[in-house]
Amino acid sequence: MEKTNQKILEEIIRVDHAGERGAIKIYEGQLLALKTIKQDKVLKDTIEEMKEQEQEHLNYFEKEIQKRKIKPTYFLPLWDIMGVALGFGTAVLGKKAAMLCTASVEEVIEEHYQNQIKKLGNDEKELKAKIEKFKEDESGHKNIAYEAGATNSGFYSIMDKVIQTGSRIAITISEKI
Repeated sequence: MEKTNQKILEEIIRVDHAGERGAIKIYEGQLLALKTIKQDKVLKDTIEEMKEQEQEHLNYFEKEIQKRKIKPTYFLPLWDIMGVALGFGTAVLGKKAAMLCTASVEEVIEEHYQNQIKKLGNDEKELKAKIEKFKEDESGHKNIAYEAGATNSGFYSIMDKVIQTGSRIAITISEKI
């Protein structure tokens, strides 16, 4: 029976906690822009719906952090500020940019969750099942974003690469620190 290494387990829970919180902060930034500068009720409703799912994910990882006595990443305050700024900035740029932000982040998270699923042993069936479900939710968010107008062509291809690279860097840091 394959058992998950404690260090790997701590990294998975720490980074997923940070990532789900980061997603909420991005959506909060987008909603702030959509409630003040850019008026787009349809986009606002779409983002609020996705944010609700992210809150469910965060609630799960909050409980896991507490239950397993794992320290969250020290970078949470920085990720909070950067998430709100990224969300606000992309929403101010318009619907395509806001939805590309979601698509870019979720693409990285899908891959990230898939790698975690492979690392988890048979002793972590519940955690593995939750991550699989959350991966499906994130994939759904990516699809919603593309259906709502996200594009990664032209100027947006640069934005896509910057957001994906930033997401990967945040993942690597949050796993370790």
